[in-house]
Amino acid sequence: MARKSKLKIIPLGGLNEIGKNMTVFEYGNDIVVLDCGMAFPDEEMPGIDFVIPDFSYLTKHKDKVRAVVLTHGHEDHIGALPFFLSEINVPVYGTNLTLGIVQNKLKEHNLLSKVKLNRISAGDVIKIGCFTFEAIRSNHSIADAVAYAIKTPVGTIVHTGDFKIDTTPIEGRMIDLARLGELGNEGVLALMSDSTNVERPGYTMSERTVGSSLDHVFESTKKRIIIATFASNVHRVQQIINSAHKFGRKVAVSGRSMVTILEVAMNLGYTKIPEGVLIDIDDIKKYRPSQLTIITTGSQGEPMSALYRMAFSDHRKVEITKDDLVVVSANPIPGNEKLVSNVVNELFKKGAEVIYDSSDMHVSGHACREELKIIMGLTRPKYFIPVHGEYRHLKLHADLGKLMEIDKKNVIILDIGKVLEFGANDAKVTGTVPSGRVLVDGLGVGDVGNIVLRDRRHLAQDGLIVVVVTIASDNYSVVSGPAVISRGFVYVRESETLIEEIEEIASQCIETCIDNRVHDWSTIKTNMKNKISDHIYHQTKRKPMILPVIMEV
Repeated sequence: MARKSKLKIIPLGGLNEIGKNMTVFEYGNDIVVLDCGMAFPDEEMPGIDFVIPDFSYLTKHKDKVRAVVLTHGHEDHIGALPFFLSEINVPVYGTNLTLGIVQNKLKEHNLLSKVKLNRISAGDVIKIGCFTFEAIRSNHSIADAVAYAIKTPVGTIVHTGDFKIDTTPIEGRMIDLARLGELGNEGVLALMSDSTNVERPGYTMSERTVGSSLDHVFESTKKRIIIATFASNVHRVQQIINSAHKFGRKVAVSGRSMVTILEVAMNLGYTKIPEGVLIDIDDIKKYRPSQLTIITTGSQGEPMSALYRMAFSDHRKVEITKDDLVVVSANPIPGNEKLVSNVVNELFKKGAEVIYDSSDMHVSGHACREELKIIMGLTRPKYFIPVHGEYRHLKLHADLGKLMEIDKKNVIILDIGKVLEFGANDAKVTGTVPSGRVLVDGLGVGDVGNIVLRDRRHLAQDGLIVVVVTIASDNYSVVSGPAVISRGFVYVRESETLIEEIEEIASQCIETCIDNRVHDWSTIKTNMKNKISDHIYHQTKRKPMILPVIMEV
């Protein structure tokens, strides 16, 4: 009798970290990938543009990969798609707005004509290999988000994607709790649920509550209003436009991603702008401050974003003055607090009034503890797998699962690369696959690794010293040098004594090696490097990178 296959669930991102969400579902000869996101670099990654998952496991098994299915259009769920699809060209399934954003992304990478995009709606059921994916209406901080019920040969897996329960959403209807309850009655093998906001008690506020706060701001000021928010939060942008129109203001948009996503949302009917309200950013000088609203990117303080450039007087169209009221309509993503603080400080220095860190001006797109409990209560899963969060989020969510009387041994905290296998009556981690982070720097994908990053950090912290010497190949005498070049270590003209000492040590090293008949350049370089390093540390308590260069003539 043929041995039955087991369902494998393999997270390649999104666990023990924020971002680069990607999960593999594998059974027999079929693999379907759920989401394909990126993450932003931290301060330990100088020069890196962004981070994508390591999908070498999928490249190795590309003949099994049937499709990529998307939950929503945020970068941490779709950002790595162009890199994945350039290696593994498979159909992509997603909702209308999600694929609208993906189209722009693929166009930039010259992939749009090569990839098949399949639009789905909440309620649709799609068959992919041995899997059936049912899209379930959800609520999040971007329109058209869905959860999925994944029917597999061993049972049903419910994956929430990023979600919250919004009973009064700006557009569409609230999350389909009735369908989740029906699935619970039918039997759910495992629930994979968003853990991002598990630390917060209670319920997440409705997006609609921001609208009344915006109205109050518009009503109470005659200043020009500049609002920074996430470009992808089309409902927030719609509410800003509504308030501006209500109080007789024109709206200009700044920031490449804001312009791009607003265009997509308008074309697809997700954003409706009254005639005559939207103006070009070039025309703002034609209006008084009290007639203007500017919607901009930069709510996370990102260098090069529109708000950052405004704050540091580097924006070609907008100059911040005392006649401006700046609203930061977003909470800092963990790790971005200092960036946001720097921008806010600069805005205050320019004389602007700034509203930031205000619960009235931003609501989260992620479920709090009571909402997470509701989803567990409705689906009543046999197994519970917390996803999307750092370890503390996963642990607290796992504890919540036990509180909801899910059997302790059936609550599983995974890590990226772990292979979780489901049989008819059991679930266990059976191994690992290659996983981790691939760094994207300019056009280079994966060519910057830990050693290069270590060198960049070393250079950033202590600088560089280059020692150049020219040696005759016939008699090994020194023709010229040693000459010392310092970058980011000390200013040469003010440290002549130290530089002369380094030159003297280099000369002694070369003479000693040649006297001892050591003619191997790498040995001489190592000797020189060690002795110079010891001397510099003794003199300065610093450890610059030392690069000896020996030229042979």
